[in-house]
Amino acid sequence: MFRKLLLCLISALFLVLSWPPSGFPFLIFGAFVPLFFILKDLQKKRFAFVYSFLVFALWNIFTTYWIYNASLFGAVAAVCVNSILMASVMTLFIWLKSKFNDRRAWWALISLWLSFEYLHLNWDLSWPWLTLGNVFANYPQFIQWYEYTGTLGGSLWILLANIILFHSIKNKSKYFLSAIVITLPILFSFLINTTNETGKVVEIVVVQPNIDPFFEKFDDLTSIQQLEKFIGLAESKLDSTTNYLIGPETAIVDGIWENKIENSTEIQRLIQLIENYPQLNIIVGAVTYKAYSKTEKIPKTARQFVGSDAYYDVFNSAIQINTSEISVYNKSKLVQGVEFTPFPALLENLEFLAIDLGGITGSLGTQDYREVFASKSAQMAPIICYESIFGEFISQYVRNGADMFTIITNDGWWKDTPGYKQHLNYASLRAIECRRAIARSANTGVSAFIDSKGIITNATQWDEEIVIKGRLETNTTQTIYVRFGDYIGRISAFIAVMFLCFAVAKRD
Repeated sequence: MFRKLLLCLISALFLVLSWPPSGFPFLIFGAFVPLFFILKDLQKKRFAFVYSFLVFALWNIFTTYWIYNASLFGAVAAVCVNSILMASVMTLFIWLKSKFNDRRAWWALISLWLSFEYLHLNWDLSWPWLTLGNVFANYPQFIQWYEYTGTLGGSLWILLANIILFHSIKNKSKYFLSAIVITLPILFSFLINTTNETGKVVEIVVVQPNIDPFFEKFDDLTSIQQLEKFIGLAESKLDSTTNYLIGPETAIVDGIWENKIENSTEIQRLIQLIENYPQLNIIVGAVTYKAYSKTEKIPKTARQFVGSDAYYDVFNSAIQINTSEISVYNKSKLVQGVEFTPFPALLENLEFLAIDLGGITGSLGTQDYREVFASKSAQMAPIICYESIFGEFISQYVRNGADMFTIITNDGWWKDTPGYKQHLNYASLRAIECRRAIARSANTGVSAFIDSKGIITNATQWDEEIVIKGRLETNTTQTIYVRFGDYIGRISAFIAVMFLCFAVAKRD
């Protein structure tokens, strides 16, 4: 038992030390090997879950502990659910090993793990923060080939390398094959790392107002005070050549009615700013409301006006304002337990437990279409906070015409921890997958510019009130990943189901 516990600690240590923002990612190629040796030597197969859970719980705790700054319950739930799912994959693998020969069982493990990661991108308890392919987010030069596979391609790479290394050690054979599996994708990355934008040059000003989300943003400062601070900072960098001014998520905290958006005091103030810079497009985050008429279909997330039979929805939105029009996009990948209640048919009565991060509780509204903000300068995808973690979701903006991305976020909830740094690093993955440059505005955390190779420039510091200015280029090409999305996950899910069906049907 002591040997097994020691191997568990080694596996967990390798996983933790490999992870962004400051980890050494190549440790991931051996991180599963100690766990594989534990599972190989188990006399009682039912302990497969216990040892696997220990490894993955330690990994989850030490890489995502920062969630507790916003919610202790949320942190515990994320660690427990994610660790249970990961351990369940290993338990299923052990069961399948008793049904199939060794080689088939290892392929089953790969398909099961990739299916689990694909599930985490597409269900109500979505939490893809620890997708294995994310581990190289801080080293984009090694993963330029993600434009073909997405991050699930990185997960496949890591699993194959671990399995081959395990068999090399177990059989005391040469490590030549392991070296090839690890190095070939990296060499390929350097060969294709020549992508250059050939589109229009866009000049962008990004504001990081650094308003404390716990005390100032929703309590001490009014919405118009925060907006005046934002405009005052912006004007220090704006000039006649600036195409975009980007502000963070919920820069406008007082709810704006979308039905009468032009009547909002904050919107009128931004229109006044544009009068001084007619070429300017302003993109900011806002809390918005939408009232529904009696003839419209009422979504399940809609709330009823007190004492009335009328309904309205609340959104976490991005707004673009220019001389031509005002456009609104409603955030659609919501944070579970904060912005929506997962599995509402089962858990709607627990909505009162939702975490209050910004004065709004209960499930927010969403929209089905990935809105692209059009202008003479660029076709901008307005990505809001948590949405930037989902590769295939983001690729829909590109298919709808986006030639550049902006990410607006408020990472202040996690305080000065690895959380906001990881969030920034993951944006580099989206840039590579879609080959789109990104302008990132954080209330606090890190604001930055990211080119289509995932290289971060002009990065700000934590707890810094600052304005940055830069130039990015548009790009209209569509990558293989944009065209086909998470095809590796879909194929893996099909294979995993086939393995499970054959295993159930197979007689002992």
